[in-house]
Amino acid sequence: MERYILIDRQDPVAVIALNRPEVLNAWHAPMRSQLVDALLELQSDEAVGAIVLTGAGDRAFCAGQDFNEAKTFDGDSGSEWIAEWERLYAVIRSLPKPLIAALNGVAAGSAFQVALLCDFRIGHAGVRMGQPEINSGIASVTGPWIMWETLGLARTTDLTLSGRLMDAAECHSIGIINKIVSAESVLDVSLSLARELAAKPPIAMRLDKQWLREMTEARFRECLDAAVRIHREAYASGETAQMMEKFLAERAAKKT
Repeated sequence: MERYILIDRQDPVAVIALNRPEVLNAWHAPMRSQLVDALLELQSDEAVGAIVLTGAGDRAFCAGQDFNEAKTFDGDSGSEWIAEWERLYAVIRSLPKPLIAALNGVAAGSAFQVALLCDFRIGHAGVRMGQPEINSGIASVTGPWIMWETLGLARTTDLTLSGRLMDAAECHSIGIINKIVSAESVLDVSLSLARELAAKPPIAMRLDKQWLREMTEARFRECLDAAVRIHREAYASGETAQMMEKFLAERAAKKT
């Protein structure tokens, strides 16, 4: 089986790398599944006190959904896709150990959402983040909910409907990148923070994270119910597949 997720243990921390650099670490079902397995494995490892999540290569943390997978979805498979995200997001939200996103490049769409679900985000000046789904015909449901919890309604509306990507300076100014460092220092600074957090009392850490999750759990469940309903309609319409095919064709044309 191909390894789309790499784990590097550096006790008392562990680094998880999203490992599809040839497609900017874009998500597909095997990578999502392997990330869930990795998080659960490290959650149970008593030698690991904190986790860093990053992307392979130097271009992207993760470009979001792999359109070559998503273009095949219809109403039913779109609902199954949401179930996969529910499992991943639930594992991240219930993780008892600190999770730090080491942003080594763009974090777009669902990758932006995963970064926001992490406890801390370290990036460099070239990082861009945002929710560009509307530009490729994908309705956004989990993204606006995660942004709303962090950013409020006005900016959530802006990012959802415009599909624009924010630069690192804007992300830092609104508090979703905790620290901007040089590109070559992102992982080292993230590891330093992870070691600091791993040294905190583990029971207090677990209980603090548990309460942070509980405060938003009801709205998270409402969001997932809405995502199944909305994505079923969106994928059944055919518009999403058409827009993804157009995007992939334009990208292929640029390469020739």
